[in-house]
Amino acid sequence: MSEQTTTGQRTASSRDSEPHLSRSLSNRHIQLLAIGGAIGTGLFMGSGKTISVAGPSVIFVYMIIGFMLFFVMRAMGQLLLSNLNYKSFSDFAGDLLGPWAGFFTGWTYWFCWVVTGVADVIAIAGYANELMPGIPLWIPGIATIAILLLLNLPTVKAFGETEFWFALIKIVAIVALIAVGLVMIFTGFQSSAGTASFTNLWSHGGFFPKEFMGFVAGFQIAVFAFVGIELVGTAAAETKNPEHNLPRAINAIPLRVMLFYVGALIILMSVTPWTEFKAGHSPFIGMFSLAGLGMAAMVVNLVVLTSAMSSANSGIYSTSRMVFGLANDGDAPKLFGRLSSRKVPQNALFLSCVLLLAGVVLLYAGKDIGAAFDMVTTVSAVCFMFVWSIILASYLVYRKRRPEQHQASPFKMPGGIPMIWVVFAFFAFLIWALTTQPDTLTALLVTPIWFAILGVAYAVVRKSPLHQARVAEWKAMAESETAAAR
Repeated sequence: MSEQTTTGQRTASSRDSEPHLSRSLSNRHIQLLAIGGAIGTGLFMGSGKTISVAGPSVIFVYMIIGFMLFFVMRAMGQLLLSNLNYKSFSDFAGDLLGPWAGFFTGWTYWFCWVVTGVADVIAIAGYANELMPGIPLWIPGIATIAILLLLNLPTVKAFGETEFWFALIKIVAIVALIAVGLVMIFTGFQSSAGTASFTNLWSHGGFFPKEFMGFVAGFQIAVFAFVGIELVGTAAAETKNPEHNLPRAINAIPLRVMLFYVGALIILMSVTPWTEFKAGHSPFIGMFSLAGLGMAAMVVNLVVLTSAMSSANSGIYSTSRMVFGLANDGDAPKLFGRLSSRKVPQNALFLSCVLLLAGVVLLYAGKDIGAAFDMVTTVSAVCFMFVWSIILASYLVYRKRRPEQHQASPFKMPGGIPMIWVVFAFFAFLIWALTTQPDTLTALLVTPIWFAILGVAYAVVRKSPLHQARVAEWKAMAESETAAAR
């Protein structure tokens, strides 16, 4: 019997008494879920700031980030498929790195998506204010949270269907923008900003108009556009035929990055010179507005609003599943480990939705919506980098402890161990980039408070009987693997 099989059986036998999520997400659900999580407010709203600080070099920023994160996703995919009893990357982090890693990863990922959800609520309120000037910002904020709760309380299949259509709207919008933009470019469309042409990419100071530091500044907010790219990892426990569907979703990442990020940004900056873009304003709406297409701009505003709802919807889904897993490991109150009759962790859903109310408060706390958005997105990006780093560290331990299992894997990560260290170096560069601007530096300095809170919480949780039982289980598995390796 193979090591993978025995490990899986040991894990399964110890968890038979736990409530189980339903594997109801089909291939089309998981494909669109992967796209929907990765295309959100970071692209539609955040790219305005990225373009304004980096100019056309933002194209290379998105390409580099997408390239690096592809390897994180491949490492995650190999680990998830090595044991189908893993519900998410929090499970393999706890298994491979120790119980502390499962605790810190699970709660940090939960915190990431709560913060991202707050950013989405802020963005949605801003979009709603543009559509309906004068409306109090708290109204769309509260309405958004109520809608998210209603979308996630039914079965996971219902969530999959909702997200499928949300994501499809985003895809159609970006493809339509590229198509309309190409027509404008090839017909020499005239607007108040000038003539639409590919020459706009280099005729306003070249590809690097703000030199190296401007290029570096582009990474600060661009990295937030990719949060959610790992969402398929939290859906693993509810995915039909994961051996087939997870690799397909992960392998499509490079194509998605080229089309939805790079392709869209090339068109945007060709139709409208990069000098016209401003932080806090969606360049997607701006393209049509500057071209004089008011009605089209209104439609795009509605699409962007839908996109933000989609991102927040994905976040609520992932946070509830992560807290559910933590509760079953003894790392969260048992209350959150209960499923409804429809196999949905509704108590965990209520927790996340209540905390999204912080987004409504932030709408009135900062100087403007853009400042609040920048603060929460930076905190979220740093925490997501921690989660991505834990995935990479888990892969390194996996390669060392389970070499035979790695050799037998049908979905090996390309580049192997050397590529892991390249991505680690890139993350170190991203942290340095966040220190170069006052607003992102402030958010970076605030983030360690979260890890200090987690450290105190873990010191308490580790004494619980259920957590200690999990620790004993993981130690027994590690010792068995070590003995087998000898």
